[in-house]
Amino acid sequence: MSLNNSAGVSKNRYVVLIAGMVIQLCAGTLYMWSVYKEPVADHLDWTMTASGLTSSFMLVGFVAGILIGGRLMDIVGPKKMCIVGSLTMAIGILISSQVTSDYPQLIYLTYGIIGGFGVGTVYTCTVSPIQKWFFDKKGFATGLMVGAFGFSLVIFTPLAEFLLSSIGVPSTFEAIGIAFLIICVAASLFLGNPPEGYVTSKAPAAAARKQYMPKDMLRTRTYYLITFSMFFLLSAFFVLIPLIKTLGVERGLSNELAVLAVMLTGVCSSVGRVAITWISDNIGRMSSLFLIIFFTLAGVIMVIFAQNLMYIVCLALIAFGYGGSAGIYATLTADHFGTKNMGSNYGYVMLGFGASALMFPFLSTMVSLTLTFTMCAVTCVASLVCVMLLRKYSDTKSNLSETQA
Repeated sequence: MSLNNSAGVSKNRYVVLIAGMVIQLCAGTLYMWSVYKEPVADHLDWTMTASGLTSSFMLVGFVAGILIGGRLMDIVGPKKMCIVGSLTMAIGILISSQVTSDYPQLIYLTYGIIGGFGVGTVYTCTVSPIQKWFFDKKGFATGLMVGAFGFSLVIFTPLAEFLLSSIGVPSTFEAIGIAFLIICVAASLFLGNPPEGYVTSKAPAAAARKQYMPKDMLRTRTYYLITFSMFFLLSAFFVLIPLIKTLGVERGLSNELAVLAVMLTGVCSSVGRVAITWISDNIGRMSSLFLIIFFTLAGVIMVIFAQNLMYIVCLALIAFGYGGSAGIYATLTADHFGTKNMGSNYGYVMLGFGASALMFPFLSTMVSLTLTFTMCAVTCVASLVCVMLLRKYSDTKSNLSETQA
């Protein structure tokens, strides 16, 4: 790989990558609510169903953070916005420790909307600049970045379990909030966009592609096909995420194995994020999307009747597919619409993520689990159709190389 900058700049991009991965590792606690759900319900004298909805509010806040934080990042830069996002994320978790049983719904605002908004902001402030630094290894670098996000479950699930049983819900939120505040603000100081004139061996070709503004992107057929394919694909994961532990126990797992299943979800999500994005650099984004759709569909069909360890296998397939989507859609957005306005553009694509996170868990509360997972299987097929149409009818193909297409 050749760079037109000094060797120091070449090293700097790995500093940015590592700092971003540290932040993503903390932000990945977005998906830990299945661990908090029961202790929080007991602490607030609340129902499990009501407590479980917190994860949906956090996912909505997450998308809002990506959309608004991404837009502001394009204006003020990733370092400043990541500091703001880190503060918002930590404050949301900290003030959650003050919520009482008098008004338990406040957890939706504190941990859900405020905390989720901060997570979304730091997410886009780490993913977007890394694609500008790594033109030559876009998929691989993005995979490592979002892989850390998924790996968070592996590290923080046992820690949260220990803290919850040792010091209780309020003190756990305080400890985690303070730790994230210090770690993420410090790591944010190492973020930034590449300097003027920074290129890699593939950058000239990438720079020559059209750099879409959000208003231009929203006029394309490609945008809607990408967004709807994401909306349909992620339904199964969002239905399962608040249920992983409790449903695991119902399906015959011990409490220890159910906790292990939560951690395994993080491992498989991380592996999917790294593996699929790396694979996509070699076989193409569309082929990689087909692969994760088939993995997800297989997992959804089997989870309808899966018991004991087979339930964990289903989780692994669905989590792997979800993790792969987290990396591939960010890269796909940059491929089609350019990296210049990636923060804003990816925010709009993530509206499909937010709509899916809000709609499908809500629908699942109205029907049986069998019907819910059948519905998720149908949406996987709908996602497959969207990707097939994208492959054939994309109106931004001029922005793609043969490998990416």
